[in-house]
Amino acid sequence: MAETQMPEEPLINVLLVDDNENNLLAMEVVLEKEKYTFHRATSGREALRILLREEDFSLILLDVKMPIMDGYETAALIYERDKLRQIPIIFITAHDYEEAAVFKGYEAGAVDFIRKPFNPEMLRSKVAVFTELYRKNQLLQRQEEKLQAINQELKQMNQSLEQRVLERTLQLEGVNRELKELNLSKDKFLSVISHDLRNPLTALLATSENLTRDSEKLQPERIKMFANIIHRTSHKILDQLNELVDWAKEQREKNNFNPQELQLRQSVNESLDLLRENAQQKNIVLENLVTEDLYIHADVLMFRSILQNVVTNAIKYTPAGGGSVAVTATATDGMIELCIRDRGVGMSAQTLDMLFGQVSTASLLGTSKEKGTGLGLLLVKDFVTMHGGTIRVESELDKGTCFLFTMPKIKTESIA
Repeated sequence: MAETQMPEEPLINVLLVDDNENNLLAMEVVLEKEKYTFHRATSGREALRILLREEDFSLILLDVKMPIMDGYETAALIYERDKLRQIPIIFITAHDYEEAAVFKGYEAGAVDFIRKPFNPEMLRSKVAVFTELYRKNQLLQRQEEKLQAINQELKQMNQSLEQRVLERTLQLEGVNRELKELNLSKDKFLSVISHDLRNPLTALLATSENLTRDSEKLQPERIKMFANIIHRTSHKILDQLNELVDWAKEQREKNNFNPQELQLRQSVNESLDLLRENAQQKNIVLENLVTEDLYIHADVLMFRSILQNVVTNAIKYTPAGGGSVAVTATATDGMIELCIRDRGVGMSAQTLDMLFGQVSTASLLGTSKEKGTGLGLLLVKDFVTMHGGTIRVESELDKGTCFLFTMPKIKTESIA
């Protein structure tokens, strides 16, 4: 902020109006030239011409008795202009102070009267009073202008500060939003790994445990079968892990998903294959009842994660020997609705209302000793929504559950 300087002393311009040159000279001598800047006029018209060029006068000494246009008429014309109304006028008169004349003078705008021949001390005193008032007013006006300039500068500084605070706040909000997105991406990735790899790993461990425990008792054919299961499952886990790593990298770099054309029955088979060993341990059959003429537009890994999450829960909460878990599909306008149906423990209406909330799966289903984070179902809903689909659940206690969700449909003829 610029340093405030003391205001300069204002110029004191005085307009002297008299048709007698001697009177004008006498007033200049009495009023001391060094204090004032004088402007002379010998008629009302000349005074008006001067005031048209110069408006910054602190005082007008105006003779009343002048030819053509007297002092009262001149004063009335001066005060017709708004910018001149603030200039005080002292009438100079050779007549007595008659009441009518005084009234007429004040009515015309006079602030005072001085009688000819004037007393020098009285003239100096009265002029000094009005010029001092003018000086004070000018100083106040300049001080006010400087204060306004300072206020404007402070206002601009405050606006600039507010703008910088707003920009910094928006930056922090952006960083916070990015951190939340990164944290959510991390949770999604961990959940995908947890749900997509845990079950085939469980089957792999169970098979290897059987082989290790009963290796001396097993027939060669049985050993070969277990070895084939371990070999096949291990390769599937490795392939799926590599796909998950590539998918996570693509999500981080592109911040989007990669939908493509999928043959629905084949995609369902690929997802169920990794879970068949787990289902067989509970004597549960996984059925793919999807017809071969259905195609969807979906992200491969997201779609597989949706299926494996839901089918894993169906196996988990279906009692051993509880029949089958079946996947069916129905074409609707522009979408295909898939249903994953089990014959498990089912869910109550209250549980259904809370199903996609931030609670654990075990607390929702309530009958299994296995605990979950509940993130799997949240991830399923998130992935379905990203495809423009919807998800809903139909369930009844002790009768089973059907998870229904939609995926974008591709017409068979467009594929051909």
